[in-house]
Amino acid sequence: MTEIRVVLPAHLRTLAGVHGEVLLSVAGTELTQRCVLDALEAAYPVLGGTIRDRKTGKRRAFVRFYACEEDLSNEAPDAPLPAVIADAITAGREPFMVVGAMAGG
Repeated sequence: MTEIRVVLPAHLRTLAGVHGEVLLSVAGTELTQRCVLDALEAAYPVLGGTIRDRKTGKRRAFVRFYACEEDLSNEAPDAPLPAVIADAITAGREPFMVVGAMAGG
């Protein structure tokens, strides 16, 4: 198990009843978006369906994922995160960020 930091937008922190970053224990040898989100939803079941669709598992519109200033949103959920990013997240130097995107101009 690896412990990682996850940053949630304010409305999801309120829904989950947390303040600040969330610490999660993530299983597996390779860090993927799916394993991070599975761990998040297991720790905070109230978030189920808010970040990704319950049936398809696809990321919801207007939700983005970032780490190390890189947008990971369009990466495949089961693809291992790039080694540099995974190392920074698992070492605790960088959080995995769930960000609410804005539309319009």
